[in-house]
Amino acid sequence: MKKIEAIIQPHKLEEVKEALKTIGIDGMTITEVRGHGRQKGHKEVYRGMEYHVDLLPKVKVEMVVPDSRSDEVLHTLAGAARSGKIGDGKIFVYEVAEAIRIRNDDRGEGAL
Repeated sequence: MKKIEAIIQPHKLEEVKEALKTIGIDGMTITEVRGHGRQKGHKEVYRGMEYHVDLLPKVKVEMVVPDSRSDEVLHTLAGAARSGKIGDGKIFVYEVAEAIRIRNDDRGEGAL
């Protein structure tokens, strides 16, 4: 099993969720986060004072999928999140040793 963790632009969340739903992926965890990479932030003016906003709002999407579906999910996720501009985000992939459904003790891919 693979854990896929994607940091994406907030305005792309609905598009990503719909794209994943079309391929049968509906279990995911969504977290609002802040960060920056090459995008570096921007300047804003508030009550006449200029200040630098260096931590930008992002969304983290996490899911665990069977190994056999990981390439399909990665391709779909990247395609839906891509705008072609700096700040589109990153995707990270991790190996998952075990998954357990707490309700009935299902294990492995059966727990997904």
